[in-house]
Amino acid sequence: QVQLVESGGGLVQPGGSLRLSCAVSGRTFSNYNMGWFRQAPGKEREFVAGIRWSVGLTRYADSVKGRFTISRDNAKNTVYLQMDSLKPEDTAVYYCATDRTARLGIATQDGAYDYWGQGTQVTVSS
Repeated sequence: QVQLVESGGGLVQPGGSLRLSCAVSGRTFSNYNMGWFRQAPGKEREFVAGIRWSVGLTRYADSVKGRFTISRDNAKNTVYLQMDSLKPEDTAVYYCATDRTARLGIATQDGAYDYWGQGTQVTVSS
């Protein structure tokens, strides 16, 4: 059974930082691309960042480029999202997900991902 467990969310002031983690079990982690998505109240879920199965290729939404960094540790079956210079508009529930296939590119559509974590709340507010 594939499980994804996110952690690291919380309340932070504007300009602050948080680091999200997503631990994966039940799947050969190193064979799959990973993605982070978020969903704010009243809005659709959106792509935030993705990383290829072999470390080196990453992709970001324009809204977080230069502020967020995705990384992975295949030895620990864990993907991370370092979030810096946080803004109130970053407030959302953040989800990690595994891609269905070991594609060459990084998919931004949530339909390309098959397993999802339960989500972790990130609130940016003073």
